[in-house]
Amino acid sequence: MVFHLSTEIGMGLTGFGVFFLFFGMILFFDKALLAIGNIFFVVGLAFVIGLERTFRFFFQKHKMKATSFFLGGVFIVLIGWPIIGVFLEFYGFFLLFRGFFPVVVGFIRRIPVLGYLLNLPFISGYVDKVSESNNMV
Repeated sequence: MVFHLSTEIGMGLTGFGVFFLFFGMILFFDKALLAIGNIFFVVGLAFVIGLERTFRFFFQKHKMKATSFFLGGVFIVLIGWPIIGVFLEFYGFFLLFRGFFPVVVGFIRRIPVLGYLLNLPFISGYVDKVSESNNMV
């Protein structure tokens, strides 16, 4: 029961984090919203998979470059340079989570409308390239 509750809290925090990040970018890279979004996202991730597994995920030897970009971007947003920080975060996020992209693309392709969009000729080639990049950093 406790594990289930912490997972639900983590999903909520991660969702709020993504919302605040998106809203902060819409409002011309608002520093406060981006900082709150970053904090919620990282704390939510720790709640979902656990503190020890989060630490092990971010600080694996082959993911240090990606972690440096992601956490460096979070730090740069927190000190007040949101545009540079967000670009660093996105690059680090892509490097960290690119092993999950094939699973996400496979799931989205099974959703009726989104699957049709991903299979359009000019989109499917790009999506196939992104989904086959499952090698780690």
